[in-house]
Amino acid sequence: MKTLFSVAVLSTLIGSQTLLAADEVKIGFITTLTTGAASIGKDQENAVNLALEHIGNTMGGKPVKLIMADDGFKPEVGKQATDKLVKQDDVDFVAGYIWSHVLLASRKSVLDAGKFLISANAGPSPIAGKLCHENFFSTSWQNDQTPMAMGETLNKRGVKSLYIMAPNYAAGKDMVAGVERTFKGEIVGKDLTKWGKDAQLDFSAELAKAKASNAEGIFVFYPGKAAGAFIKQYEQAGLRDALPLYTVFTIDALSLPKLQEGGLDGVLGSQMTQFWSPDLDNDANNKFVADFRAKHGNYPSFYAAQAYDSIQLIKAAVDAVDGDLDNMDGMRTAMEKADFPSIRGEFSYGNNHMPIQNFYTRTVVEDADGNWTTTIDETILENHQDVYAADCSL
Repeated sequence: MKTLFSVAVLSTLIGSQTLLAADEVKIGFITTLTTGAASIGKDQENAVNLALEHIGNTMGGKPVKLIMADDGFKPEVGKQATDKLVKQDDVDFVAGYIWSHVLLASRKSVLDAGKFLISANAGPSPIAGKLCHENFFSTSWQNDQTPMAMGETLNKRGVKSLYIMAPNYAAGKDMVAGVERTFKGEIVGKDLTKWGKDAQLDFSAELAKAKASNAEGIFVFYPGKAAGAFIKQYEQAGLRDALPLYTVFTIDALSLPKLQEGGLDGVLGSQMTQFWSPDLDNDANNKFVADFRAKHGNYPSFYAAQAYDSIQLIKAAVDAVDGDLDNMDGMRTAMEKADFPSIRGEFSYGNNHMPIQNFYTRTVVEDADGNWTTTIDETILENHQDVYAADCSL
């Protein structure tokens, strides 16, 4: 009788725990919370927490449980963290992923387990093309798109020759491919530098080559701490007037305060391209930027904006099925509609679940309070779809 009673109690406890788990929405968020890239991850974490605050920490009538996880800037660490979220924590959604090589290493762990995977940054070409999946969605872009917009910006500015620098990994190669796809002038030189644990941060040799090339501009992609190192050396080399700077994912709300503090005003007037900007005028973005600045004292980065949208996308899915997390088809259909208050304004999803959206040319300026930020100059691409969608079978 004691044994039967113990079994009954245990069964009741297990049943109660299962019911409790079903009564919450569990979201795992993979980002970089250590290493020199931790500032990016912290910005994303701040934005995710703000999004949860804005929605009352509720989706489909259920409370949200958020589990933040660190990828350590390494594919193998990111995969281990992803495996834990999927197998031990049994989350309903896995979001985040700054780095393309981390996302590529982790994708199967999520998708093979029948979970939704939401990229809040990385957009490697294979996932947009042949490796597309019905349960993968992006709240950012496909890697090639932003540099493709830069290529069009260069054409419009009349730049005839270009020197290119980027780190030698998946996203770096996509960025180079993107600008080369649309730029109509001549590529007079190109350097792909070491990335990862021992990433190259001394660019003196490459900058000397760029200066000697007599190019009319230099295009670079250096995220994280490499951005500050590059900009400092670019200015020290006296290239501001000789070699105008055009960037993607290098100068942002994370790097600008540090560059301003260091007096590196060579970035003022430099141009970049993005699908989003702090001054993009729509209700969702105005609230996001104002509340983020009020909480943290600085402008949010595009990393933060995309992370904020990832929570809003998930909420739209869970709300659409009234919290029935077993209704995968219903949630997928809701996400495909992109019917949520996005910081970018209205957009749509392609067949590969990459956003079809506008891209803007932005310039680094000083705002009315003396803070360095960016402002939109013009729309350079309208309702742009990535080229890899044609390779997706969905």
